[in-house]
Amino acid sequence: MKQFVIGLLFLGSLTTLWSQESGKVEQLDSVLIDTKSRMNVKNSGKVVARITSDMLAQNEGSSLAELLNELSGIEINGNLSNEGQNLSYFVRGGSNRQVVIMVDGVQLNDASQLANDFDLRLIDLNRVASVEVLKGASSVLYGSGAATAVIHIRTKKSGKKDVSAMVTSSIGTNQSAENQDFNPSLIENQVSVNGSPGKFFYALDLSHRFADGLSAIAAPEGSEPFESDLYNRFNTRLNVGYNITEKIQLSQFVAIDKFKSDFDDFSYMDADYRTISQQLRRGGNFKWAYKNGSFVINDSYSWVEREIESSFPAKYDSKAYTFDTYFDHRFGSNIHLVAGFNGNFSRINSYTIPFGGVAFEQQTDSEDANFSILDPYVNAVYVSDFGFNLNAGLRVNIHSAYDSHLVYQINPSYRFDMGEHTIKLLGSYSTAYITPSLFQLFDPIYGNQALIPEENRTIEGGVTYGFGNDLSFSVVYFNRREENYVDFVNVDPENFVFQYWNSATEFNASGVEVNTSAKISEKWTLNANYTNTQVDERFSLRIPEHKVNASLQFRLKEGTNFQLKYLFTGEREDIFFNPDTFESESVTLDSYGLIGFNFRTRVNETISLFAAVSNLLNEEYEELYRYQARGRNVRVGFSLDLN
Repeated sequence: MKQFVIGLLFLGSLTTLWSQESGKVEQLDSVLIDTKSRMNVKNSGKVVARITSDMLAQNEGSSLAELLNELSGIEINGNLSNEGQNLSYFVRGGSNRQVVIMVDGVQLNDASQLANDFDLRLIDLNRVASVEVLKGASSVLYGSGAATAVIHIRTKKSGKKDVSAMVTSSIGTNQSAENQDFNPSLIENQVSVNGSPGKFFYALDLSHRFADGLSAIAAPEGSEPFESDLYNRFNTRLNVGYNITEKIQLSQFVAIDKFKSDFDDFSYMDADYRTISQQLRRGGNFKWAYKNGSFVINDSYSWVEREIESSFPAKYDSKAYTFDTYFDHRFGSNIHLVAGFNGNFSRINSYTIPFGGVAFEQQTDSEDANFSILDPYVNAVYVSDFGFNLNAGLRVNIHSAYDSHLVYQINPSYRFDMGEHTIKLLGSYSTAYITPSLFQLFDPIYGNQALIPEENRTIEGGVTYGFGNDLSFSVVYFNRREENYVDFVNVDPENFVFQYWNSATEFNASGVEVNTSAKISEKWTLNANYTNTQVDERFSLRIPEHKVNASLQFRLKEGTNFQLKYLFTGEREDIFFNPDTFESESVTLDSYGLIGFNFRTRVNETISLFAAVSNLLNEEYEELYRYQARGRNVRVGFSLDLN
């Protein structure tokens, strides 16, 4: 509670500072994710969270999960622990399987994962141009799984010259609060070569991230630290394209992502276990812009192999093909219509070594463990001449394992323009569905082919205020109700047998998200947010009721910026398996507050330098029960812009 009060005082002092002198806030003038039709932000009926190119530059050396964790309504659990820690995406009381992750217009998933979710650890942040996050039920535009959020990652475009290059390198520490030896143990390097000779464009990106020095599990108090667990990631991506005409563009990419990550035993003991994951993706984009709109085809094929080296060894491989094609047509200046067709084809194989065996045996066969989804959808946006706007649409889900399912949304908003002051009232009612993953359906031990899809509805209401380019402020209330929640149930307590079942209990989550952004002067900029999340106690695992993020940036001169950041995370309930009693037990994790600092300066047109200190006060905390969290760490690096 003490740290929460400190956080509120910190925010209050910044707000008071803003009131003493007004400046300007950099605003994005258009938004795409909430309608798939580019439109002015002032006409959008949603509050879309963004990670801009400036934010990415100021936080070089960070991970995408760290930056997403600073947005309102989002808790990326595991991003403050060992680099190889599995990430949990808690948005508005939801879980991984209710978040859709997209890269350049294509939904990514991993059918070998329990939640069918894409692993954000595979993303190289240096290649990201911007990120948009749409919260709320969004299945109309983005299909199954888009129940709490859609995270759309856009990669950098090729430079305008025939040949351009960018080199980024950083080194830092990776240590706990208890072990502050400041040994360099976090290294990241990235090289990008790109260009646009004539009508042709290309981009080749290579990156590597290595981390040592931090154990996955924290050693018991008073004992020697456990052995550190290594993390090693490689990314390779080649994108080539051609501007057939000024209106028609075609591009194709191929990417190879892989990592090796050590981890410890579930009994909270040190162990030499390892996860090896590698992914091959290919896909592309075709866009034809005509007089009153555009026609788009995005597609992606992914092949994933994952191996777990532990006392319960396992192998998985999966294949998934996804496409999304749509027309975005304008009828005059007031109506935008998007009509499209979305498809996904997924399959999985799994292998384990039976007890007493020495070789892998196949447990799940892709001939049986597969499904297809084919969804037509339509969405219309009406922008009036007097401030009223309406976004509405519907989608029919045609799933190979289930009956057809209809989802819909309606999102009205009204804008009041009063000189430089703008007030916008917004609301929405939207539905979503979440089909069970292949793992939940076909796993030979825990799977249940009788599962039915989860159904979700979200109600939102809020207000935004803007004062020219000086200040923006928004408050949004949300309420989620979910039925047929897929739960992991002990179906035979005497023999300790678990299986996936649809819960008969209705799930509810509600809360408030507050965002503010102000340019205090030409040199000072403030961004802050607060999230309150109320979740049914049974489903509140690791979700904080209160969360605060704030950053204060000072621009010393053009190209030189300092930034002070604060994160407060409230108490959370966690659950752990007690190896002595063979029962699951609950525990309350204390709240914590972290202060960070970073610096970036452009020395000349070629060289930029950056540095950062995280957890400045070396706070001791637990992000997950008994898992090691990062203490005070230092990072320095440079970028070379070889244009």
